[in-house]
Amino acid sequence: MLRKLDHNKMGRSNLGWLNSIFHFSFADYYNPKNMNFGVLRVINDDLIAPKTGFDTHPHRDMEIISYVVDGELTHGDSMGNQKTVTRGHVQYMSAGTGVLHSEYNHGDNVLRLLQIWVLPDQRGYTPNYGDYRFDWDDRLNNWLHMVSSKAGDAPIKVNQDVNFYSLELEKEQVIHFPVKEGRQAYLVQIEGTSDINQIPLVGRDALEIVEEDIQIKATETSHFLLIEMKHGA
Repeated sequence: MLRKLDHNKMGRSNLGWLNSIFHFSFADYYNPKNMNFGVLRVINDDLIAPKTGFDTHPHRDMEIISYVVDGELTHGDSMGNQKTVTRGHVQYMSAGTGVLHSEYNHGDNVLRLLQIWVLPDQRGYTPNYGDYRFDWDDRLNNWLHMVSSKAGDAPIKVNQDVNFYSLELEKEQVIHFPVKEGRQAYLVQIEGTSDINQIPLVGRDALEIVEEDIQIKATETSHFLLIEMKHGA
């Protein structure tokens, strides 16, 4: 089963310094029929103006992954971490029993990131932070496995049975991804345009995939994020 999600019909917010598209219910956008996709609770496609950001605020019992599309993201938290990541890099935090953190764009250009929240497999984990600076070319016409469960083999490990992949697919190239029985996936067309099983996607669109293999053809050079997980979790 495939279901296309048109970015023009997603939730939106514009606070001036922050312009966001909400894939799922978040903040003032509430849709009881669009709360999550399996354990995937939040995907916010955020544009953050230079020299602005999210002041210190709390989180708990959530696995939080930030994928930088453009610009610089600087993280600070109550565990003493202070790190900056850029395009194609990933920052992750297990909020667990509770943590305070801030996220800023100290750069001179607009920061675009995908802020992603995944429900943990249990509550009460010890808070944890990390980041990983992936080589951009490792995702060129190739699924780059970035995030997995603690039992998986990706460099970033979180407290849930999920897998995150990124991909840059050159124009006219074709690639497959198997979504096996009992599994589902959520794909974001970050940049470019493509046809996926004959379904056209443009930048910021998404696709829900349930127990069905997909074939992607890039009609323009395209950048994707795919999150694979247990079906119906």
